[in-house]
Amino acid sequence: MTAIRVIDSHTAGEPTRLVLEGGPELGDGPLARRVERFRTQFDNYRSGIVNEPRGSDPLVGALLVPPHRPDCQLGVIFFNNVGYLGMCGHGTIGLIASLHHSGQLQPGSIRIDTPVGAIEAQLAEDGTVSVVNVVSYRSAHRQAVNVPGIGTVVGDVAWGGNWFFLVSEHEQTLDLAHVEALTDFSWRLRAAVNAQGYALVDHVELFSAARIPGAHSRNFVLCPGKAYDRSPCGTGTSAKLACLAADGKLAEGEAWMQESLIGSSMTGRYRWQDRERGAIIPTISGTAHVTGEATLHFDPRDPFCWGIRA
Repeated sequence: MTAIRVIDSHTAGEPTRLVLEGGPELGDGPLARRVERFRTQFDNYRSGIVNEPRGSDPLVGALLVPPHRPDCQLGVIFFNNVGYLGMCGHGTIGLIASLHHSGQLQPGSIRIDTPVGAIEAQLAEDGTVSVVNVVSYRSAHRQAVNVPGIGTVVGDVAWGGNWFFLVSEHEQTLDLAHVEALTDFSWRLRAAVNAQGYALVDHVELFSAARIPGAHSRNFVLCPGKAYDRSPCGTGTSAKLACLAADGKLAEGEAWMQESLIGSSMTGRYRWQDRERGAIIPTISGTAHVTGEATLHFDPRDPFCWGIRA
């Protein structure tokens, strides 16, 4: 019987499961290399932790590991129902809130090693977490994509710790009553974007007018495993900030409040890292709440011990 101790939380509605003890031993070296060990040697852990019957499609797992970079105090590898994530903004906020809840972290700053670079998190006394993300940028502007059964969709390709196709011009209604239609549209769009030469894009982000006071826009983010993000998506908001900066629509240091499909929000700001290249360093702020602590049991006699896989 394998036992894994976890803390569950949600950030603006999106769940995170932090693995504290009992996860796979991935050795040392850069985290990108350890992700490959996770994928090739221990993928059953990923599936068992986040997939049914213990988890759900929206759930993101966070495995604490020793950092490789000498300037970082801890390392983390994020994973979901179908694979592994370069970075996860909501997951980092959930990680910090969970470590604070367990008494392992006090308000202040901490540097965190991830597979795509070092980030910094600041925990305020009121529980707000601000994440200084990896360098973000737009790689393609106003790309026209022919989507079978839909037509031409125009959007930007941008990096915010994961790869996104961002679309503001569409005829979709961004609310909970239209989740199935939004999922279908975004899934078809992602396939067309991949087929048109952007194979690394695994997130689709749609925008519309905001509905809550103070917010600048509402978004719908479809994640790699076909679940939509209940939060405004930290890496997706980072990608959005990169596009706004490149278009001159948001000044350095100016706040951008991003609303999610369920009406929750995060606030983003950026500073230029390289104005000529359009590279920014975004900071995403939000809150997370711990929802439970548990020990997950993995019984080898259970036919679904390591999760229900598609």
